[in-house]
Amino acid sequence: MSLRRSIHFVPGGNDKMFSKALGLAADSLILDLEDSVTPDHKQTARAEVCEWLRATDFGKQERLVRINPIDSQWGRDDLEAVLQHKPDGIVLPKVLDQKTVVAVDQLITNQEQATGADLSEVKLLLIGTELAGAVFNLRDMVMHERVNGVTWGAEDLSVSLGARAKRDADGNYLEVFSFVRSLCLLAAVAADVQPIDAVYVDIENLEGLEKECRTAADMGYTGKISIHPDQIEIINLAFTPTTAEIEEATALVAAFAENREAGTMTFKFNGDMVDVPHLKRAQAILARIESK
Repeated sequence: MSLRRSIHFVPGGNDKMFSKALGLAADSLILDLEDSVTPDHKQTARAEVCEWLRATDFGKQERLVRINPIDSQWGRDDLEAVLQHKPDGIVLPKVLDQKTVVAVDQLITNQEQATGADLSEVKLLLIGTELAGAVFNLRDMVMHERVNGVTWGAEDLSVSLGARAKRDADGNYLEVFSFVRSLCLLAAVAADVQPIDAVYVDIENLEGLEKECRTAADMGYTGKISIHPDQIEIINLAFTPTTAEIEEATALVAAFAENREAGTMTFKFNGDMVDVPHLKRAQAILARIESK
């Protein structure tokens, strides 16, 4: 799987924003049928998104569709319609537990069997913490074999909690949101799926976005969702290994190969003692470059 650094939301049915998004540097596009579409435009937006999938060359951009919650009046129809055009993935909102993931997987399998289309490559990206109760089920829901990414939703979570604020006076997440952010990362890594950091809604505060991206990357997140074109370049830069990191990783992997021949996996490198965890980190950096 090619890792997504920037995953950009495009409101379903908005041709102007969609056309602009195709020219952006976002690795992935989420064609949204949920929050950005009013109830009276759900069916129209669904039809337009299906036409985008059918008729448009997305180039290297991954084609994702966020459907409405599967238990809503639109969710199942959304899924069945967009699957006819084989998107790269389905973004599932308001996921409460593993049963939801299993049910969606079964619907995909049923459509595959009914139509003869190969939908085995259609993956699921979960928004796994929009509901407070979902936090306790996060580990199980991301373990499903069709899931290849998970993100968390601070905005909806704050509604579920009844929180009066998400951040403190310095712009840092309050404790409960930091906890959920960390838990999402841990669950993703444990399941070997991509951890994707949440939306940064203060679209004019690019300095704040850069700081949050840097923190997320330092934690272990490998991508972030964007909601404005100005955010994409900052996100891509934050989640791309620097030239210095690549050079150091390459040299470290070579040093391990040399020392392995001498019968040791612990040695001094650039003034520090290194061992197998350092090798794995260096290999992970190089793998991210190769996946692009």
